[in-house]
Amino acid sequence: MATVTTPPRSGTPSPAGTSAGGGRASIARWRDTLLRPRTLVAVAVTVVVGYLALVPLGYLLLTTFTDADGFSLGGFARAYGDPRIGELIGNSLWFAVGSALLSLAVGTALAYFNVRTDVPFKALFFAASIIPLIIPGILYTIAWIFLASPTIGLLNSLLEPVFGPGTFDVFTVWGMIWVEGLHLSPIAFLFMVAAFRSTDPSLEESALMSGATRVQTFRRVTLPLVRPALLSAALIMLVRSLESFEVPALLGLQNGIYVFTSRIYQVLRSFPVDFAGAGALAVGLLAVAALGIWLSNVLSRDHGGGTITGKGFRPRPIDLGRWKPAVGGGILLYFFVTVLAPLLVLLYTALLPYYRPPSAEAFASMSLDNFVAVFNLPTVPTALRNSLLLGGGAATIVMALMAVAAWVVVRSGIPGRQVLDHIAFSPLVIPGLVLGVGIAFVYLRSPLPIYGTLLILLIAYCTRYLPYGMRYAVSGMQTVSAELEESAQVSGAGWWATFRRVLLPLIAPALVAGWVYIFVVSFRELSSSILLYTPGNEVLSISIWELYANARFGELSALGVIMVLILAVLVAVAYKVGARVGLKSD
Repeated sequence: MATVTTPPRSGTPSPAGTSAGGGRASIARWRDTLLRPRTLVAVAVTVVVGYLALVPLGYLLLTTFTDADGFSLGGFARAYGDPRIGELIGNSLWFAVGSALLSLAVGTALAYFNVRTDVPFKALFFAASIIPLIIPGILYTIAWIFLASPTIGLLNSLLEPVFGPGTFDVFTVWGMIWVEGLHLSPIAFLFMVAAFRSTDPSLEESALMSGATRVQTFRRVTLPLVRPALLSAALIMLVRSLESFEVPALLGLQNGIYVFTSRIYQVLRSFPVDFAGAGALAVGLLAVAALGIWLSNVLSRDHGGGTITGKGFRPRPIDLGRWKPAVGGGILLYFFVTVLAPLLVLLYTALLPYYRPPSAEAFASMSLDNFVAVFNLPTVPTALRNSLLLGGGAATIVMALMAVAAWVVVRSGIPGRQVLDHIAFSPLVIPGLVLGVGIAFVYLRSPLPIYGTLLILLIAYCTRYLPYGMRYAVSGMQTVSAELEESAQVSGAGWWATFRRVLLPLIAPALVAGWVYIFVVSFRELSSSILLYTPGNEVLSISIWELYANARFGELSALGVIMVLILAVLVAVAYKVGARVGLKSD
């Protein structure tokens, strides 16, 4: 039998050496360890990630708690001394909790029917889950204004002969919850689909055979089984709702309904700018998000047992019986409400010379003039180029950094390596608008000429999407056995050769998936861009925001349709390319 012997390491101290000689040998070993390429790369990545994630937060706190005379709480006094602050906090919590509950209820119900039952139209589930993720939040909100505005909404025009004017009013907190909840529900659906697929359905079958009804089984068996995933999804939905900017700004401000994000935007757009006051509001929003995460972690710790066992199982769908047509109809209705109606109203508006309710005259006046006009706008070609550059640049930089960071966390064995994971995760709890405030504070004080350039937007995008890149890279790294690296090293490969020629090809599918996700969310980003862009550095979401502010609805809708088509094509191409990356079966 072949054996592998390990050669003695050079520089190993002699047991008979003096204490001085042992000390020099120890220093030499530490020096050799620190100067290894793998250690230097790990330190460099940790420094870059720490700079991106922690410096804006530090500057935010510094600007908030100081003024020209030193430590000060004046910003808090101005921000929270406003008599409407109680209403602002109440609106923020009402909007965030309501949106999270709606998205969780819709996403969980759809996931349950998709995984556990024989419901028809299952293919529509995935279409309904992916397409809204591609539609930017600002376009989704504007589409619902066209649908449910009390003055120009198409739904109100259709229902006015029966129920009178203004049946629906999207410019309320309930309207904000409706739009945000529907836009987030696909994310909750994807969370819960994975959870339902990983739990053993025999437990539910045992409950049914013991005499429990389906409702009792769902409440007392199914929901406890997926409770960890439910809490994780609730946490993500709550943070996403708190940091939402498009919906509160477009729907709330019209009727004076403020939440934290819209109020911060108003403070930073007023003159003179109260940076400390805006920072105090941002710190308050950060505290609310941190409180939600703490509550979620406390509830997760109370979960007693695992839901996945080593026993194999094959899920058997539950026969819906006579409820099958009704549930199938509900799915079609959901697909129409969340996907078709917003896209169709954008296309309808894009084809009209000016916005008006459907009629024979309106359909007769349709043309492609708005699509032609969009490309004649001076800012649109620049915004399209900037969005493509920033999306591709942010996705590439984040996934390159996180590939090494994931190796440090999962494989390096360096003491304290989990700190890097926590630092990379920290931007997840920082709302996009707060991150924009922090980065603005950094580069307004910095001598580096970055403020007012595309580079500051690139830094903001990279910082904001570090957590997502880290999760994709870590999950890919955890699927690769350490034996493959050890085999390469025994064969004489160094760390860089092993990383480049063994690990990277193996985790390439996870890296490509992360790249696609970060590209899509960067391409449509608004909440950080709205604070950091300057004329000449607009991105597409800013162009749409400005067109809406100028009531140029036709050109706005045409640009929105083009933006959705570009995203759909890019995602399809990226996934096609991603399928060719990594290991080949031959």
